[in-house]
Amino acid sequence: MKKRGPWTTLSERIAYETPWISVSHHEVIDPGGTHGVYGVIHFKSLAVGVIPLDEEMNTWIVGQYRYPMEAYSWEMPEGGGDRNAPAVESAKRELREEVGIEAEHWTEILQMDLSNSASDEKAVIFVARGLTFHAPEPDHDEELEQRKLPFMELYEMVQRGEVRDSLTVAAVLKVRLMMFDGKLGA
Repeated sequence: MKKRGPWTTLSERIAYETPWISVSHHEVIDPGGTHGVYGVIHFKSLAVGVIPLDEEMNTWIVGQYRYPMEAYSWEMPEGGGDRNAPAVESAKRELREEVGIEAEHWTEILQMDLSNSASDEKAVIFVARGLTFHAPEPDHDEELEQRKLPFMELYEMVQRGEVRDSLTVAAVLKVRLMMFDGKLGA
């Protein structure tokens, strides 16, 4: 038996595993005293995302088909990173791979728990400034479309529900709030 806050875990076993996630089956006693089952998805990588901004407040997004959602999705450059390495290093890699951009200035703007009722996935989001441009180097299993657009156009896409990726929505709203508050540095 193991206590987890007001919960008691009676047993735990891995039910399914891939190189990216594991799903564990927990026999539990909930805070109300009822015996039950809890499934927990463990993400082996940290989620990272980047809003790159140039001097004219343009940004870059990537489009790709997302298999679990069965839909095409426009998103900021994002991906997975080593949980034991600085998140900014993974964000730098994702920005270079997906849109071919390197940045001189990095600001962490947000940390998120992405689905805390079922998973332990965590995300760290950055704004990148002082951009230089190179050829994108996407992973072999990614088919990405890149798009440059004014940040405010991306903000309007979020407002209209055309961009639904949770990391991107949160990042765009945070950047817009930082702009409004005058807290977005160069």
